[in-house]
Amino acid sequence: MAVLTFVLLHGAGGTGASWGLVRPRLEAAGHRVLAPDLPNHPGATFGDQADAVVALARDADPLVLVAQSMGAYAAVLAAERLAPAHLVLLNAMVPAPGESAGDWWDTTGQPEARRAAERTAGRDPDAPFDPEAVFLHDVPPAARRFLEGDGSPADSLFEAPPPFPAWPDVPTTVVSTSGDRLFPLAFQQRVARERLGLDPVVLPGGHLAALSQPDAVADVLLRLA
Repeated sequence: MAVLTFVLLHGAGGTGASWGLVRPRLEAAGHRVLAPDLPNHPGATFGDQADAVVALARDADPLVLVAQSMGAYAAVLAAERLAPAHLVLLNAMVPAPGESAGDWWDTTGQPEARRAAERTAGRDPDAPFDPEAVFLHDVPPAARRFLEGDGSPADSLFEAPPPFPAWPDVPTTVVSTSGDRLFPLAFQQRVARERLGLDPVVLPGGHLAALSQPDAVADVLLRLA
């Protein structure tokens, strides 16, 4: 069995610790795992984040690049330079060329999709945003320690569009979860089909599936790799 290097990229405002339950499962299968903290200082850009990923993983071969949520922006830029064997997007914001992370929400229709999903589930679509209800509803208490150090993403990350002319020419898989309350499954499926021509692999769990369903996430990564 080939030894792979998995580079795991966290979402907005997070840290590499968010992969703390998936990482040992991949390592137990004999693979190398890198889970960096992406630059999130005032003025940080996705270019800065991609530079950090490339500096960390430039000598890794074969490489599997995995990105959760807004980590997809850094992953796309890094993939152009690293040519990974596989790019995996988990509950991810799938960017379009020339589209900033700030514009992504309205251009994809995420607000309307989320409201519709909340209404269908019998929850109040107009309720104030509650991270506990949106992100943590299925994360066990013992797993929440891996979120220590999380904070708000730098405003600058939402402003300038990432400089990529087209989707990188690397094998790509979209993984979506059935219980994601931020990016509802039907929404993720539509965006993946429209932007990448792909049907997502569907797993159980909410937006932070690496913490709520680490076995399922690790298993799908190992199968894809």
